[in-house]
Amino acid sequence: MLLGFLLFYVGAVLFLNGLWLLGKIEDREIVAVNVLSGLAAAGVVIDGAFGSEADADSIRGAALTLMFSGTYLWVAYNRLANVDGRGLGWFSLFVSLTTVPVFLRAIASAGSASEVWLATNWLIWGILWFMYFLLLALQRPILRQTAWVTLLAGIVTGWLPGFLLLDGLM
Repeated sequence: MLLGFLLFYVGAVLFLNGLWLLGKIEDREIVAVNVLSGLAAAGVVIDGAFGSEADADSIRGAALTLMFSGTYLWVAYNRLANVDGRGLGWFSLFVSLTTVPVFLRAIASAGSASEVWLATNWLIWGILWFMYFLLLALQRPILRQTAWVTLLAGIVTGWLPGFLLLDGLM
């Protein structure tokens, strides 16, 4: 159930961040959903890493989830501090590189369609974080493409599966 909870808010924040990158939402306004989603992910991290049922797998999951939480809180900070985001861009490179072995491990051990789907999500998120690296750290002119990939990834990898998981349909 925590996966559905987390993915639902990942979907919301990615969808809205995509709209923000397209210029449909103001900088100051995007802060709220990034803080909300960052804190929701942080709650999952705390439970997975320090909860009473924490084990090696949940701690690994918490470490990976912290990349999401950190990204959303950093986006919020950047909007409040009015900085250019280069630091977040370099963090995004670290995250995108981290998703490569996560994807490879997940796809190699996938035993069901849902596990293949989750592995594919890691691939999509890795591509997205790499696009943030190109956009923010290297200042490549890919804002519109990054916005659309962000928006679509929010729907496909977050909102829809999160909603289906929360409703017990997946």
